[in-house]
Amino acid sequence: MSYQSPVRVPFVDLALQNQPLQAQLEQAINAVVRQGNFVLGQALADFEASFAAASGVRYGVGVGSGTEAIALGLQACGISAGDEVIIPANTFIATVIGVVKAGAHPILVDCDPQTALIDLRACQQAITAKTKAILPVHLYGQMVSPRRLREFAAAHNLLIFEDAAQAHLAHREGYLAGSVGKAAAFSFYPSKNLGALGNGGMVLTNDAAVAQKMRSLRNYGAPRKYFHVDIGTNSRLDEIQAAVLNVKLPHLGKWNQLRNSAAQEYDAVLKPLRNQGIFPIQNQGGAGHVYHLYIIRVSQECPVDRQTIQDKLATRGIQTGIHYPIPCHLQPAYKYLGYQAGDFPHAETLCQEILSLPMYPGLSNTQIQEVAESLEYLLRTSSPAVIAC
Repeated sequence: MSYQSPVRVPFVDLALQNQPLQAQLEQAINAVVRQGNFVLGQALADFEASFAAASGVRYGVGVGSGTEAIALGLQACGISAGDEVIIPANTFIATVIGVVKAGAHPILVDCDPQTALIDLRACQQAITAKTKAILPVHLYGQMVSPRRLREFAAAHNLLIFEDAAQAHLAHREGYLAGSVGKAAAFSFYPSKNLGALGNGGMVLTNDAAVAQKMRSLRNYGAPRKYFHVDIGTNSRLDEIQAAVLNVKLPHLGKWNQLRNSAAQEYDAVLKPLRNQGIFPIQNQGGAGHVYHLYIIRVSQECPVDRQTIQDKLATRGIQTGIHYPIPCHLQPAYKYLGYQAGDFPHAETLCQEILSLPMYPGLSNTQIQEVAESLEYLLRTSSPAVIAC
């Protein structure tokens, strides 16, 4: 059994973010406990208004998770059984689950291999008479081009519903994530750029009718107590989580800047490894990319395979991840959709190549340098004759 050193560069360090806010978080939580209103109270109303305003949108409706935000958000926008929704094959499975839970049929398309974002040219070939919406995923913290997305949707009369679960306050071409289409879904899972101390989600929209429908759907289909006009569910962002997020929200802009700066440092120190087949996922959003994750590709030209790199970095105390190892169309649960291996070659290749490096606010240049030097050492000391890509 190989020796694995103590963690020196964690993949995520939530304590580093939460500890400076400990007193404020405790005060906010205690205030909710003292008031005794734990569901649909003032803390949630305040956070809904604040997050919507920060995102350049009129309305926010808090729900139990990012997955529920997609499912209920699509329903609130009028998507229902028989409708087709175009989504990328390269995304977390929650995107697919949300579409299915809304009663719609997910139509998967390939991604751009340089950015890992949905390929709008591939979307062109996927449109049918039943296609009602396109659901772009602002993956890893980088927005799909709002200009191209809006032009595409207008040309084909499609509703835009954004999956912005990884893109809190990301911006591109004058748009903030969540302000591009009819509505958008966000997640506040603890490791997100804006994370709660548990699960949570929100739908943002500029449409008052969509917001009203969302408030009904999340609360048993009842716009007022004991009066049920929709077949709804119980999916509400808890007061304590909203109070926590209220404390964190004012810091989000700075945290995002730190992530982007860390990514720029990664780009610089990893540049010499390009001739060894190591390439970062391309940033086309500039300063608007909020880097929920920093992703490199271990290409076929690399003299060391991805698993070996991941294992060797772990022995040096450097944690990594893979987001995501299996594309949605090859997940066993969704075999019924009828897709096969080879249908989306870019997504399939990326799933074999991508590696997520440590990324969080407060990640130091020294730690980034340690990651780069460890990668360089591994590549330099590994024999291609022994370790094949």
